[in-house]
Amino acid sequence: MTVTITERVKFFDTDTMGVVHHSNYIRMFETGRVEFLRTLGISLNEMMSDGILFPIVEVNAKFHSPAQFDDVLEISTIAEALTRAKMQFRYEIRRRGEEKILAEGSSTNVFTHDGKICRLPEKFFERLLKGLQ
Repeated sequence: MTVTITERVKFFDTDTMGVVHHSNYIRMFETGRVEFLRTLGISLNEMMSDGILFPIVEVNAKFHSPAQFDDVLEISTIAEALTRAKMQFRYEIRRRGEEKILAEGSSTNVFTHDGKICRLPEKFFERLLKGLQ
C-alpha cells in the first residue's frame, strides 16, 4: 500500500542556497509515516497510551534534485516489511505532477515498551498488516 500526501515547502525549510535543507527530508518522511499509520486507523497517541513507542533505529536518504521554497511536494510512503517487533518503510518525494524523484529514503522502526523492544499487540499488528497489501 502506498499513502501519498502533499506538503508545501515553507521558507524556513530552506537553507541559504534557497533549497530545502537535507534534514527536512527526514521530517517529511516522518510526516508521511504518521499519515500512513493514520490511514490504517492507528494514531501514535493511541499506541503511546498503550505504552507502545515506535522509534526509528535506522534511516537512509538519497537526494537527486533539490526542492525549493513554495514547491508543492508529494510524499509517498510505502510499507515494505512488518514483523511483531519492527516495521520498514520506503519514501519517495516528488514535486506535485512530476515523475522525477527529488529524494528517496527508508526507515526501520521498532516497537518498544518501557524502553525495550516488544512484540506489537494484536490490535495494532492486524491493522498494520493491511498496509502491506
